[in-house]
Amino acid sequence: MSANLASFLYLVSGILFILALRGLSHPTTSRQGNVYGMVGMAIAIGTTLLYATPSFGGFVLIVVGLAIGGGIGAVIAKRIAMTAMPQLVAAFHSLVGLAAVMVAAAALYAPESFGIGELGAIHAQALVEMSLGVAIGAITFTGSIIAFLKLDGRMSGKPIMLPMRHVVNAGLAIALVVMIVLLVTTQSTTIFWLIVAASLVLGVLIIIPIGGADMPVVVSMLNSYSGWAAAGIGFTLGNLALIITGALVGSSGAILSYIMCKGMNRSFISVILGGFGGETAAAADDDMDRTVKQGSADDAAYLMANAQKVIIVPGYGMAVAQAQHALRELADKLKEAGVEVKYAIHPVAGRMPGHMNVLLAEAQVPYDEVFELEDINSEFAQADVAYVIGANDVTNPAARDDKSSPIYGMPILDVDKARTCLFVKRSLGSGYAGIDNTLFYKDGTMMLLGDAKKMTEDIVKAMDH
Repeated sequence: MSANLASFLYLVSGILFILALRGLSHPTTSRQGNVYGMVGMAIAIGTTLLYATPSFGGFVLIVVGLAIGGGIGAVIAKRIAMTAMPQLVAAFHSLVGLAAVMVAAAALYAPESFGIGELGAIHAQALVEMSLGVAIGAITFTGSIIAFLKLDGRMSGKPIMLPMRHVVNAGLAIALVVMIVLLVTTQSTTIFWLIVAASLVLGVLIIIPIGGADMPVVVSMLNSYSGWAAAGIGFTLGNLALIITGALVGSSGAILSYIMCKGMNRSFISVILGGFGGETAAAADDDMDRTVKQGSADDAAYLMANAQKVIIVPGYGMAVAQAQHALRELADKLKEAGVEVKYAIHPVAGRMPGHMNVLLAEAQVPYDEVFELEDINSEFAQADVAYVIGANDVTNPAARDDKSSPIYGMPILDVDKARTCLFVKRSLGSGYAGIDNTLFYKDGTMMLLGDAKKMTEDIVKAMDH
């Protein structure tokens, strides 16, 4: 295959990746977006194999590797529960980072195979690209592993505040810059592996202080890192498709991180340095009545059956209980009774961007019934019932009313403005942010304590009686 044809096909795959991102921006076009992405990747892989023209043995190794990796990926994707999607995404990000490290190491030890010079005489530009790619890749690898452990409950979601962490992180960052300069000037393999080691440590130190409430930002941030790592290695390989793909993933992940931070009224720097989420619950206001009004499935069924408008607010509790299908059944019952039903999604509900949208799509909830915060918040005042199913921090009025609260200023769903707020939760414990929810104690709130799926199913049964 000629270089011109390869470049053209890489350009085609890049255009398909752009169309994939555009399609994934809305639920109604997401399936088509996935198709564009898969076709673009198939073209990129096929072009790389034909253009590189490896030996027969090399070709066999590549095909075997693709088969093993693709097979494992297919099995995992088929078996994984939708509730575990955030940790799966984090795990996949770690593999992208590790791949960047491995490719950079291969380029360092066999530069002639990559067309970047000879061992000991690698082009300076290639060394800079390689250094940046391996540093970002190693940070992504260990950072994603820590995120996976936190999301999967194998490590506490609370921030782990190491002494003098900012000084240590700054020292490592400066050391990385110095070592990159040394690698470019000396081409020492020892310096290369020192860069890898320092980056691996930095990846752990960056993510460990970040609490559970900031996990959506962490997931999108690591997504961005993996993209930039891929782009850096794309320059080293001289692979146009990898450069385009990496740049798209890196920039879209950065934009998504900004959207997530805006959704929590926090700056990106405060997320990295602040470690918000999982702290000790805020002290109760002495002037607040701490009693709650507890109801049953029968109470909830009566209120919703006699309502004209119900707004459903799903959260991570719904995901854990896998209650999305029961929720869809409840909504169908209400619509049959002539009740208007809408769904309200907060930008950071769940453990990754779009988590709730994915779960609702799995339950085949109509797309036109699902609304983002800014599009539906004004409607809560006209709603008879707000049915909150496992969403805690994103409905906490303290973010709006209490200037002393750590989450003050974070945009929330104004569920407390509905005539009645039915709140499904296992207990009165704080959410992932560790902040007591003052919504529990408001006059218009009725707590439905129990498993979200069972409670929703019980409400459906009660509506049949």
